[in-house]
Amino acid sequence: MSSKSVIISGIQQIGIGVKDAEQAWAWYRKNFSMDIPVFKSADVADLMLPYTGGKPQERYAILALNIAGGGGFEIWQYTQRTPVAPDFKILLGDLGIYAAKIKCRNVPEMYAYAKENKLDIVTELANDPAGKPHFFLKDPYGNLFEIVHDEVWFKNRKDLTGGIAGCTIGVSDMKKSMDFYRDVLGYDVVVYDKKDTFKDFNGIDGGNGLFHRVLLTHSKERIGGFSKLLGPSQLELVQVEGRAVNKIYKNRFWGDLGFIHLCFDINGMKSLEEKCAKLNYPFTVNSAESFDMGEAAGHFAYIEDPDGTLIEFVETHRVPIMKKIGFYLDLRKRSPEKSLPNWMITALSLARVRD
Repeated sequence: MSSKSVIISGIQQIGIGVKDAEQAWAWYRKNFSMDIPVFKSADVADLMLPYTGGKPQERYAILALNIAGGGGFEIWQYTQRTPVAPDFKILLGDLGIYAAKIKCRNVPEMYAYAKENKLDIVTELANDPAGKPHFFLKDPYGNLFEIVHDEVWFKNRKDLTGGIAGCTIGVSDMKKSMDFYRDVLGYDVVVYDKKDTFKDFNGIDGGNGLFHRVLLTHSKERIGGFSKLLGPSQLELVQVEGRAVNKIYKNRFWGDLGFIHLCFDINGMKSLEEKCAKLNYPFTVNSAESFDMGEAAGHFAYIEDPDGTLIEFVETHRVPIMKKIGFYLDLRKRSPEKSLPNWMITALSLARVRD
């Protein structure tokens, strides 16, 4: 690999701001099988000052995975201030991360599970514009999740769902946003590009309007240490027509309630910084060197998409594989292009929490 190469291994996690991280994690374990804690970290977020009112903020975070495959959840809680909800109803098309996409083996079965367990189902089971079954539900904290069909899995489990397969992002200028997600993150394949009213949005707040809707994926297979676990992903960009929009995090901090960022596992941070600067999307936060997150460590940075949605990059340095015997993997000693052996990733399951 040349020194100029940048590797994006996939969506590492989506950040979710909640009032009680342990309580939220219990719900995500039960309903989405997000039951492997990669780390738990109680510390001070002192590098996010542009997004935390210019002051360090104490916080508690849990990074949870589903070994079946997909990205994780970074469940994030302020510990010395009350997290703030938006002072308006968030509508589809508002700017920012609107919904998280959850991998699913059998969407109709998951819909039946959601009904049987009295989850907050928002839309009926329907097909998206690509003809794939999906539906939306809310967690107890008001966060919207889209259950989407997926055929790429790391491990076979009896659970219906995996982890994060992407997300839906509200945008104000479709072309500009498509260029950003293509040029920075490699989402160069248009699965569909439709402008219409959509029956599969019926039930979503603000979902009965006219929308420009573009689903993106990537032509290049993701590579790198955790690429097999994280898998391929899709981003859906949604622009509403004929209605004013709000920024979802207007007048709020990073870490307040909702989807706070979308994080990508990468290698080649310095080259990525140069690339983003040339594209006029400079790093707004940069941890510069290795940064500890509980048992894990890495180099992280943030940029903003054209509407200010926060995109995080993490270059993982150390990760606990088998904490019980003190086995921590230093990824800096491995080829960044090679995926980790399946047994090594599967060993993360030793930390699985069974309720």
